[in-house]
Amino acid sequence: MATSPTLTIAALQLPTLGMQATKLDFYLRNAHSRGVKLILLGEYVLNHFFKELPNIPIKMVKEQSDKHIELLKKFANKYKMVFVAPIIIIKEEKYYKTIIKVTENSIDYYQQQILIPYPHWNEEEIFANEIKKFETPLSFEINSFNIMIMGGYELHFDPFWLEVTQKKIDLVLLPTASTFGSHNRWREIIKTKSFLHGCYILRANRLGEFNEDEVKWKFYGDSMLVEPSGEIYMMLEDKESMLIETISKSVIKEHKLSWKFEEAIAIRQKM
Repeated sequence: MATSPTLTIAALQLPTLGMQATKLDFYLRNAHSRGVKLILLGEYVLNHFFKELPNIPIKMVKEQSDKHIELLKKFANKYKMVFVAPIIIIKEEKYYKTIIKVTENSIDYYQQQILIPYPHWNEEEIFANEIKKFETPLSFEINSFNIMIMGGYELHFDPFWLEVTQKKIDLVLLPTASTFGSHNRWREIIKTKSFLHGCYILRANRLGEFNEDEVKWKFYGDSMLVEPSGEIYMMLEDKESMLIETISKSVIKEHKLSWKFEEAIAIRQKM
C-alpha cells in the first residue's frame, strides 16, 4: 500500500529583522535538522512596518529588501528549502507590497492584490500596487502538495477562496501583521476557511510594537497551523519562536471524502 505524501513546514514568528543573518540562520539550522522543506515569514519582518516608511529614506528600504532577498537565496541554496516571505519592492521610487517565493534556483513575486484602505491603517496610500481585475494568486507544488500564497488581508475575500477550490489547493500560506487584540476573529475565520475548503492553513503573524499618537500597536503572534477539520493543530503564543509541523495528504483526503463539499459542487457543474 502506497504511503500518503507528507511535508514538513515551518512558520517563523519574529519582529522586524535587522540586516544581520545571525538570528535567521539560528532558526534555519534547527529547521533543516528537522527536515523542514518550506518556511513562511510574517508581514513586515523583512522590512519595517509600513507606517514607519515615511520616516526612512527609500534608498535604505531598498537596501534592506535587496539584502534580505540575497540572504534568502543563500539560505535556500544552503539548506535546500523554499522560503515564502512578504517584502517591499521598490520600482521607480514607489513601494509595492509583495510576497516572494525563494528557492535555490528561482525567485517568484506575488503583488498583493487587495490592500487595507482604512483611515487608521491605509496601505493603499503608501503602496503603488495596481487595482485591477482579480488574478490567481501564486501557487506551486512541493512533494505533491498544491500550495497557494495569500496576502493576510486577502483572506477576507471570496474570489481568492474560489481559486483554492478550483486549483485543489492543499495548503494556504497566510503571512499577517495582526494587532489590536484581534486574536479571536482571525482564529475563527482561519478555522472556518480551512474547514470549508478542506485545506491546511499556515499563518505566520509578526511580533513587535508600533507607537502612534500615544496608541500602542501590539503585534501579538498567534502563528498557527490549522487542519482541514478546522481545528488548530499547533499555535504559538506571543513570544519569538518557530512552529514546525508535518502535514499529510491523507488528512486532506479523509476530510473531503467525509464532507463531500467538492463532490456536491462537481455534480452540479456537470448539469
